[in-house]
This record gives sequence, C-alpha cells and structure tokens, in this order.
Amino acid sequence: MTSGMTVCLLLLSAVGLTAAVPVPRALTRAAWPERDPVVGLWVWQCLVATVLLSCLTALVLGTAAVFHTVRDHVFAPAPPAVTAAYDLSAAPLWAVTLTVLLAGGAAWTTAMLARELVEARRRRGQARQHLRERAPDLPAGLGETRGPLLVLEDEYPDAWWMPGNPPQLIVTTGALHRLTDHQLDAVLTHERGHARARHDWLLHLSTALATGFPRIPLFSHFCDQTHRLVELAADDTASRRCGHLTTALALIELNQHRGVLSCASSHRLLGERVDRLLEPQPRPRLRHRAMTTAVAALVPLLPLLIVFGPGLTALA
Repeated sequence: MTSGMTVCLLLLSAVGLTAAVPVPRALTRAAWPERDPVVGLWVWQCLVATVLLSCLTALVLGTAAVFHTVRDHVFAPAPPAVTAAYDLSAAPLWAVTLTVLLAGGAAWTTAMLARELVEARRRRGQARQHLRERAPDLPAGLGETRGPLLVLEDEYPDAWWMPGNPPQLIVTTGALHRLTDHQLDAVLTHERGHARARHDWLLHLSTALATGFPRIPLFSHFCDQTHRLVELAADDTASRRCGHLTTALALIELNQHRGVLSCASSHRLLGERVDRLLEPQPRPRLRHRAMTTAVAALVPLLPLLIVFGPGLTALA
C-alpha cells in the first residue's frame, strides 16, 4: 500500500514540475500581461511561490520521514491517527534522495538571496557615496530643503530612482533642459511608481533565483518578465497621470541618444514601451482582472492542501 507520505511527495513533485515548466512557457507567450502588467507580476509571484512552497513542504515532510527528531517535533501536537496516516516509519530510497536534493536547493536559494541583498546594499552604498561627491550635503539647518528629489549638474540627460529609506529621485540638468514640464512630470511619476510599488525587492528576488538556478526555465522567465513588467507598470502609472503621448515622448527624449528605437537587444524593451504607449491597448475587464488575481492567489495553497490532506482525512 502506498503511504500518505509517498502520495504527498508525488503530488508535490507533480505540482512543482507543472508550475515550473509548462505554465511559465504559456505565460510568456500570453498577450494579456502586457495590457495589465500589475496583474501579470502578481501571477508570476504566485507561480514562483507555488514552486517554492511545494519544495519547502516536500522538504519538511521528507525530513520528518528520515529523521525521528524532526518527526517528533513536526507531529508532536497531532493525534496518533494523523501520524499514522502519513506512515513515516520507512522512507523509500527515492524519498531520501529527494529530501537531500531539496535540502541542498533550500540552502543554495538562501545563499543566493543573501548574496543578492548584500550586493544590492553594497551597490546602493557606492551609489550614495558617488552622489555625495557630486552633490555634497548642505550646511547644517538646510539639510531638509533638499527633499526626495535631487538635481545633479550633468549635461547627460538622465533620471532614475534609488531605493532606500527614504527613496531618492535623481534627475540631471541635461534632462531638465531636454524635457518639457509635462514630460518631466511623466518621468518623475514613472520613477515614483517604482518606489511606491517597491519594485526593487521584486527585482532582487527574481535576479537571485535566476542567478542561483540558471537552468530552471521558471526562474529565468520570472527574471526576464519581472524586469519587463515593472517598467510597463510604471509606464502605466505615468500615462494615467500625464497621458500616453506625453509619456512616450518623454521616453524618446530621455533615451534618444541611447538608441531607443534601435533593434538591438539592449534597447528593444525601450522600443516596445514606446510602441505600447503610442498604440495603447485596452486593459482587461475588471471581472477578468479580479478572477485572474483570485485564482493566482489560490494556486499557492495547493501544496498546503496536498500536505494536510492525509491528516484532515484521518480526522474526518
């Protein structure tokens, strides 16, 4: 007879593989995330959460089967009937192997996330130091007049957002000279959209997973789509306030010297963003957006239902 633990591990593996391979490929080919990037980002996060939760629950269950100490702690509050439903007395060899692999994957994931956060903090510190050199602190009593917007004397037109507490918006005098007031407002609204949505954390997560597991399609697609969709979402924030045409013209003026309309891979996203703003597509209907959001939020619950299934059945 197949034990409850074996069934759970098989189901968790099936859910994890399904969410890690075919679903991301279908999602990258779908057209609707471009029309609703905020919901698209949410779906990608839920998909990644499903895979990570499947691996985590499988690791806990497998570790409980292999090590008696872990089993005693995990199932200490459970009635004997629940423990018997999982039949953890004898773990098959493949379950032991799977547990070892999952433990290694969990340790590597933690290491990659920690490294990304440390590197991000180091890069942010270097950037702030560079800003202090280019824009020295004001004398005592005038420090509060700077505010969240910092203007740098530079002929190179640029504007960017630096994460931190509080986040800092930086714009060069070259951008001030090149952009009109409405275009500048669109650019700053775009950057504030990144800051309000805390896109930096999402970018750190996707980068860490893609760097740590470069051969897993889910994580590479997640990284690529996250970098793309956060820009589209910020564009939508700016276009709702300043208009699609103004936002598109601001992108062109700010990036024209970089080849915004070039077909090179490094510039292709800018060209896609401009085309999208010049020919805006209608957003999906509210019912579709609400249903997609709700379904995506329920998907990560599947691993929990699988793990608790035998225990709940035993109590019924």
